[in-house]
Amino acid sequence: MIKTAITFCFCLLLIVCCLRSVSFAEEYKFDISEIEKKPYHLGGYIELSPSLSGLDRDASLYKLKFYNREEGSAIEEYNANLQLEGSYEKGISKLYIKTNTDYKKSYLGDSQKTMVYEGYLSLKPSSSLTVDIGKKTLKWGKGYAWNPVAFVDRPKNPDDPELSLEGFIVASADYIKSFSGPLKTVSFTPVIIPVYDHLNDTLGTKNRLNFAGRLYLLFYDTDIDFIFLSGGSRTTRYGVDFSRNITPSFEIHGEFAFINDYKKKFIDGSGNAYDSVYDAKSYLLGIRYLTEKDTTYIFEYYHNGTGFTVDEMNDYFPYIDNGYNTYLSTGNDSALKRASSLTEGNYGRMNPMKDYLYLRISQKEPFDILYLTPSITGICNINDSSFSLSPELLYTGITNLELRLRMTFIAGERYSEYGEKQNNYRTEFRARYYF
Repeated sequence: MIKTAITFCFCLLLIVCCLRSVSFAEEYKFDISEIEKKPYHLGGYIELSPSLSGLDRDASLYKLKFYNREEGSAIEEYNANLQLEGSYEKGISKLYIKTNTDYKKSYLGDSQKTMVYEGYLSLKPSSSLTVDIGKKTLKWGKGYAWNPVAFVDRPKNPDDPELSLEGFIVASADYIKSFSGPLKTVSFTPVIIPVYDHLNDTLGTKNRLNFAGRLYLLFYDTDIDFIFLSGGSRTTRYGVDFSRNITPSFEIHGEFAFINDYKKKFIDGSGNAYDSVYDAKSYLLGIRYLTEKDTTYIFEYYHNGTGFTVDEMNDYFPYIDNGYNTYLSTGNDSALKRASSLTEGNYGRMNPMKDYLYLRISQKEPFDILYLTPSITGICNINDSSFSLSPELLYTGITNLELRLRMTFIAGERYSEYGEKQNNYRTEFRARYYF
């Protein structure tokens, strides 16, 4: 794993050095075409990312996933990723596409998957109006790690919130108007989201035509959004968010979401299933602060109104343990299979409980070490006091190449969220080359 990564990095470094030497040797000539905007753009990155995860054999989620396998104390995983994006503009139209190809080699074998993350046609008949049709991410919300008001986006991974996400197929418009006075800008974005077989079918109930919208205001230098989603694939929901720079280096942001008639499914310790229907309220409040020494602090509190309580999780984890014990004594894995089906998209969601804190601290070029940015990220489940801690080093000293070494440690009591995860640590190296 380490040998492969070193070889890859050395090859890239050699290529960059050769290109630089050629560019210095050539006589410089001015060409007006070099500064003219081209109608097309092609780019992307290629990434190698090996990882090693230490397994917690006493954890409930380890038993659920590996009950019929013997994987030892750690598992290796090798990932390669190719992300391509391109655009072409002509007149009032623009065509944009972003694809993502993932290759993974793990204990389950080899797998490869190519997906179109975004692909849409954009028309701009005037400076105030833009119409988009196709697959796209809307990126609603002001939060860094979580976005409770992002009703038509897939959830972020708080451990790596800047990763690209797959969009949904939509038709949208964006009308913007500027003013003088306290209200500087107003824009409205209506969105149509069809949900049918093989068309946005992961969004919710099929055979529905859904409508969403965002009203944006720039009022007294504060960004404000009012958001809604309706149509039947998901229950009606409303949201509001804001962001404001108190000073050039200090920003505050927040979100509030109201979800009408949210339906939560959960089980008791004996495996009896229950449904609870209620109006859920989720909200987030955060800050971003940059010091004079280039230290960045990002801090957020997130309340997940759709999440599980401590008592509900304390029924779920023992159910897995009881099912595992039954499997060991009788070979019957029906309870574990049922627990697995309840985990996917439910108990197995990222951060499935009620209240969380997020803190990320990063320092640019400490001790004048050029191109090096160390950081540390912590996520704490307030309800059960379990947490994850992720220190990392990022190096960008080679043109277009980004090297990152990251470790994640998790800790928690028995039957807590992080205490019952299948891993107790994870080490990951990432080499990403942009082109």
